[in-house]
Amino acid sequence: MTQVASQTTRKVLASVIALAGVTVLASHASALSLGVKLACANDYYKHCSAHSPGSKEVRQCMRSVGSGLSKSCVNALVNAGEVSAAEVAARRAKAQTASR
Repeated sequence: MTQVASQTTRKVLASVIALAGVTVLASHASALSLGVKLACANDYYKHCSAHSPGSKEVRQCMRSVGSGLSKSCVNALVNAGEVSAAEVAARRAKAQTASR
């Protein structure tokens, strides 16, 4: 592994660990699974890092980003029951219609 790739890997891992740690410390009734945290870490930092992980505001932010979220994040959110597969399909259909 090159030195640059190794440094990048360490930075990403540190970010994921930091996000997981902050989320564990934040007291919220419906905690996110580790799978969601890992799958959505980049999306969180890209779009919603101004909000505390696990907060109502970060959930609203992630919903507002919607189709801008990565497929792995969306799949993890569906699997965790944070969003329904039907809502994802409806949003995709709406986005496709709007882009025509």
